[in-house]
Amino acid sequence: MDNNNQRSPRRTNRFWLKVAGVGLVAGLIGGGVAVGVGGAVQHHENVTSTRVPSGSNKSGGTKVNKNKADLNGAATKAYDSVQGAVVSVINKQEVQQNSGMGIFGLYANGGDSSSSNSGNSGKLQTASEGSGVIYKKDGQTAYIVTNNHVVKGSNALQVILSNGKKVDAQLVGTDSATDLAVLKINAANVTTVAQFGNSNSIAAGQDVLAIGSPMGSEYANTVTKGIVSAKNRTLKAGTDGTLTSVIQTDAAINSGNSGGPLINMAGQVIGINSMKLSSDNEGSSIEGMGFAIPSNEVVSIINQLIKNGKIDRPTLGIGMVDLSNVTTDQQQSVLKLPSNVNKGVVVMQVESGSAADSAGVKQYDVITQLGDTKVTNANTLRAALYKYKVGDSAKVTYYRNGKQQTSTVHLTKASSGDNNQSSQQDDGQ
Repeated sequence: MDNNNQRSPRRTNRFWLKVAGVGLVAGLIGGGVAVGVGGAVQHHENVTSTRVPSGSNKSGGTKVNKNKADLNGAATKAYDSVQGAVVSVINKQEVQQNSGMGIFGLYANGGDSSSSNSGNSGKLQTASEGSGVIYKKDGQTAYIVTNNHVVKGSNALQVILSNGKKVDAQLVGTDSATDLAVLKINAANVTTVAQFGNSNSIAAGQDVLAIGSPMGSEYANTVTKGIVSAKNRTLKAGTDGTLTSVIQTDAAINSGNSGGPLINMAGQVIGINSMKLSSDNEGSSIEGMGFAIPSNEVVSIINQLIKNGKIDRPTLGIGMVDLSNVTTDQQQSVLKLPSNVNKGVVVMQVESGSAADSAGVKQYDVITQLGDTKVTNANTLRAALYKYKVGDSAKVTYYRNGKQQTSTVHLTKASSGDNNQSSQQDDGQ
């Protein structure tokens, strides 16, 4: 993930520092306003008291009028229909504590000096908080979709329902490539289940709402309103930097909003909020650029996670490097590429018996297209490959010794080792 694409699970320690700072500023501003208003009122009374005619009404006369605003508009209806399904997700991780003697004769773990507990001991503490949405209820079990980065590294998970009740959650499965995860909880206290809308049927400019827990569960069920800024933005997502298509919105998304729903005015979930841009490459601050994983992609992934607990993706069985990392001299002398071919991936190794091997792909071939998708680098190759299912066939176009060739690859299932490699490196697929 680009450093400028910030995901938004709220980190506990930073949160309290921020809250402390906000509290201090708010206190100063509040006090200043109070003093200023008090002085203004006193001055007003001193001046106007000499101008009130004898016998006039000195009680003021200002009153609160009936609210004429529509309290049942489309945004309110949409929010009301889904907010009961939005939850806070608490990521608990084990931390090591030094229980040595403190200056007041107490151990750091809260016990007294007579306690037999000594040395380092593991204790679960809240590492971060995010959001999620309940999308399915099946008997005594309810299922929640959230972001993979919200639950990553957890030793235990808890969910805070919209009514404030805290329940334990179990991890069903995760997918780092799309940054999605599924949890399950006891459905006893679940009263609302969200529905997904078709993310292909959205338009730039339409109103949307983002719901979640910005800055943590203290602000649970916060709703912000915006529009769809763009339907299909391509960004790097997941730990392996896979390019993916996302919905761009200007609805405010902050730390802790990750995993919460982006909904339309009918109350349907059209995306799962995942990240935002906070600054550009030059460090300039950016506002109003949040991104959500489209609901159609979400549904496809979570259905597989429920069924298998993981995502089975096809693999070519190659090691690769971006052509842009090869010098121009080597492109011509070693790869013998035409001068007009300057984008693609170079095959550095081919696994024996793999899909690429069976299709006749060899070391130093330069792949420039998979199916109908132009391949410019490893990320675009992955994005093109992940559009297929295990067992599908696809045309692969590549250059060998300066000549363009095309073969058909019959895509096979990636082993767990392949998935781990492709998620950590840019040279394996």
